[in-house]
Amino acid sequence: MQINKLLRTFILGAGLILFISGCATIPPQSAIPAYSINGITYYPLVSLCDLRGVDIKYDTLIQTAYLSKDAKFVNLRAGDSLVLVNDNTMHLNYPVDIYQGTMVIPKQFKEQIFDILFPQDIPTYRRVSREKIKISKVVIDAGHGGNDPGAIGKNGLREKDVNLDIAKRLSDLLRAEGVYTAFTRSSDKFIPLSTRVSIANKSGADLFISIHSNANRSRSLSGFEVYYVAPSISDSKRASMTAKSASLNLKNAVFASNSQDLHAIIWDMIYTNSRAESIGLARSLCKVMDSSIDANIRGVKGARFQVLKGIRTPGILIEVGFVSNLNEERLLRSSAYRQKLAEGMLEGIRGYSQDMALVEAAR
Repeated sequence: MQINKLLRTFILGAGLILFISGCATIPPQSAIPAYSINGITYYPLVSLCDLRGVDIKYDTLIQTAYLSKDAKFVNLRAGDSLVLVNDNTMHLNYPVDIYQGTMVIPKQFKEQIFDILFPQDIPTYRRVSREKIKISKVVIDAGHGGNDPGAIGKNGLREKDVNLDIAKRLSDLLRAEGVYTAFTRSSDKFIPLSTRVSIANKSGADLFISIHSNANRSRSLSGFEVYYVAPSISDSKRASMTAKSASLNLKNAVFASNSQDLHAIIWDMIYTNSRAESIGLARSLCKVMDSSIDANIRGVKGARFQVLKGIRTPGILIEVGFVSNLNEERLLRSSAYRQKLAEGMLEGIRGYSQDMALVEAAR
């Protein structure tokens, strides 16, 4: 869809005939997503906990969640229908499960245990009426994973865990807006950079967002920053290489000329446009974060990250903070702060979406 918008004028002038098909609509979703698994309704646990202010700790090794609030405690494990509530065992009709990389709980648990132990203080989900995000699909890349922990803070906070948790929170928020999301990894698993790039390029997504946590020998350094592919990366060189190995995927298009030179010209336009959109997205995120988190906003920067060099869609790499900084390590360990970061990313994407809608209207 992005390619069609970008090339409509160029394609007609170059003697190409393109029929643009309509986009399918996505039905609206509730503030808290609900999933049907084998006919049973499930809810994402992390979204419910954030809504009710419940502290959640998750052990990825044994897939066990520990919930606590106001001296009330719940332990539950994926694949198990037995839960521990304030040291008392309770049986569910259906087990806790893992869906799309996040722990989900059956409707029975929500209504008979969670809602009673942790009643909702505010009648509605904290979301003011805003313009709907005009983006169909986002690929979310949680940096590192598996035998690659990434940066590790002085008190043991691992970057790979922070990245994945924020990625899942962002996915939940985007899906509540009707945006389809895909992960390069949805569990504690090592995924090579080349595979991450391949996942992004095959997805047909509108955006690629890679989430990381920073580190530096100087523990005084802190802050939030966003990267796009560096200006020193040659778009024309990338275009020539891509023209040899990748299809343009222009649906129902008929080319008057099918030369590799023509493909390279079009790919060059796509890469140039993607860089500009990536910068716009990065600026939108920094603008939102400047007013929503109490952190040093280090701004928008270009870099030669391999994962950004290879993707063919607008994409950014976000450094959410420095685990090497004691204060930011403490913040990033907090469930509430990670949620605030995810919400800021959502609003940054919303702002970018609105800007792109204005550009398309003017076009």
